[in-house]
Amino acid sequence: MATPQDVLPALPVHHRPAAPDGSGGPPSGPPAAEARIVARRKPGQWAAAAVALLLAAMAANSVIHNKAFQWGVVADWFTARSVLDGLTLTLWLTAVTLALGFVLGTVLATMRLSTNPVLRTLSWGFIWVFRSTPPLVQLLFFFNIGALYPTLGLGIPFGPEFVTVKTVNLMGPTLTAVIGLTLLETAYAAEVIRGGILSVDRGQLEAAAALGLGRWRVLRRIVVPQAMRAIVPTAGNMLIGALKGTSIVSVLAVSDLLYSVQLVYLQSYQVIPMLVVATLWYLVVTTLLSIGQYYVERHFARGATRDGLPPTPLQRARAAFAKVVRAHE
Repeated sequence: MATPQDVLPALPVHHRPAAPDGSGGPPSGPPAAEARIVARRKPGQWAAAAVALLLAAMAANSVIHNKAFQWGVVADWFTARSVLDGLTLTLWLTAVTLALGFVLGTVLATMRLSTNPVLRTLSWGFIWVFRSTPPLVQLLFFFNIGALYPTLGLGIPFGPEFVTVKTVNLMGPTLTAVIGLTLLETAYAAEVIRGGILSVDRGQLEAAAALGLGRWRVLRRIVVPQAMRAIVPTAGNMLIGALKGTSIVSVLAVSDLLYSVQLVYLQSYQVIPMLVVATLWYLVVTTLLSIGQYYVERHFARGATRDGLPPTPLQRARAAFAKVVRAHE
């Protein structure tokens, strides 16, 4: 089947077929124009990009010029002492609950991977309960624990108690928030860690066993580095989610970032600008955490591909700047 001439590019002179008269030269007639590779036009994508930019510009204009946002009030309260104190408590709650959650989650993940059916069942039950109930409901239960258990004791089951503590004096709002959020993060962290361990190829463990490596060395040098590639992205999302999730402790009158701005606008009635202050701080912190997550992922992704890691945005900016400098020299 002959190929249409408009599909094939024009051949160079020394590759063209001989003339019909057998002279060996190029065929008579005007020379064919050399074919050029033209990029495929994508008008739909350009039109969609233009519409998206127009909508983004309209949204930005409405936010900047809308006087209801009261940007002057936002600037005055953005670095206020009460707001910064609330931000500090929010960051502290996030760090403590996530750290304790991953420590306890590691224990739960180990129990779920155990061959002991009792340990597997208990860990599964814990994860099932805390993943199936809303965080706010859990916090309210812990906050009202005194109605269920006026006293907590330590002793022999169905026998005498050696130590008893009144729960009314034991758990305040901050401790309730730490316990409730920690148990919630423990349930999620256990599944994240278990999934990361299961993502390691079984052949890697068999090869390590064939080489006679010890269990601790296999865990430290083979399992953990490969499992972290699957754990870090999800753990980063958990960290950002935990940061935003701390806002629910405001219902317990814990002076986090959201509760701090609520105290201000309940007195000044400046609801919108104070909510903007909290929103901007959440944006700043989550952006910094996302940048840190990006570089941690790159660290554990070393050696994952033969082509190496792609350049970072900073490296790309430096390369573009160097290219501009060389062009003007």
